[in-house]
Amino acid sequence: MYGEDASSSGAGSGSGGGAAIPYDYSSNTNKNERSANHNKPPMLNGDPKMFSWWKTKMYSHIMGMDDEFWDILEEGVGDLKLDEEGVALYRKAHTTEQKKLYKKHHTIRGILVAALPHKEYLKMSDKSTAKAMFTSLCSLYEGNKKVREAKATMLVHQYELFRLKDDERIESMYSRFQTLVPGLQILKKSYVASDHVNKILRNLPAKWRPKVTAIEEAKVLNTLSVEDLISSLKCHEIGLNEHEPIKKPKSIALKSRGKSTKALKALESEE
Repeated sequence: MYGEDASSSGAGSGSGGGAAIPYDYSSNTNKNERSANHNKPPMLNGDPKMFSWWKTKMYSHIMGMDDEFWDILEEGVGDLKLDEEGVALYRKAHTTEQKKLYKKHHTIRGILVAALPHKEYLKMSDKSTAKAMFTSLCSLYEGNKKVREAKATMLVHQYELFRLKDDERIESMYSRFQTLVPGLQILKKSYVASDHVNKILRNLPAKWRPKVTAIEEAKVLNTLSVEDLISSLKCHEIGLNEHEPIKKPKSIALKSRGKSTKALKALESEE
């Protein structure tokens, strides 16, 4: 039987060395696997540049489970007394509401611990509450209040001075803009889509003025998305490039040096 199974499984495999095993998406086992993967929190990889992305994914993961979990992360557990392991000191004396809060706190604390590599967990293993752990993480990767304020000032300055560079394409400009805006959102700066649209339009070169005027006269600035604006600018950019004259390369005349000329004449006379 074993030989028959092996020969039948090898049939049709060709030179690939084995037949493809179909994945049964309808089976309960595979459904459970997908559900388990979906319930896993996003892992923190320890890269400071990736922390804001992890934080955003963590927020979506937690809010998808229970919005009160995120409140516990930000506001804490009130007057509940917990030890360094997060265990309640007077659990039996808790009221019904305190028991509910305590249970939710341990759920969100467990989610946070599961999202941390062991070396990251050790840095905050002395924190008893989920809020203390999360605050410590934010302080470690984003800096304290003064550092965040300094970053905010720098980003706002970069945002105010943002413009399309000379000979820069719209695609390149938009890529720079996309790396700048998320930082402002994380720092909770009150910029909306219409601010971004006006920022881009106001800082286009003079040759874009007819296009800017047309967009402004259409009176859609408050409803126009940044993505739609960029698409419109890209189309206009194609037209601008078609009508621009082709620049001819400059020819450079090489001057002969006196010594080289004399040497050449001497060589000819010798010959």
